[in-house]
Amino acid sequence: VQLVESGGGLVQPGGSLRLSCAASGFTFSSYVMSWYRQAPGKDRELVATIASTGGSSNYGDSVKGRFTISRDNAKNTVYLQMNSLKPEDTAVYYCSAVRFASRHWGQGTQVTVSS
Repeated sequence: VQLVESGGGLVQPGGSLRLSCAASGFTFSSYVMSWYRQAPGKDRELVATIASTGGSSNYGDSVKGRFTISRDNAKNTVYLQMNSLKPEDTAVYYCSAVRFASRHWGQGTQVTVSS
């Protein structure tokens, strides 16, 4: 099982980034996929979740209206489009796959929002 995030980096406030998470080693289309983030000294926070079919999604209050989660089950990939980025969005972003009691995590990708 492998989840590999990419797309992080340094961006100015107000800018955009698109994160990707490529999955392998499990039946991706059967799993709910989520993005979490963790800033230094803070607990890991749920950012967004998308159903296995992509038919529904949910967002944390702090990112609603700015971030969009999507998935491509043909490519075994989940995305996080982040717009109107703020300094408080700075964190390591992790993707996660869950199905019943089975959960997998990626290694994370750093997003830094700074001028």
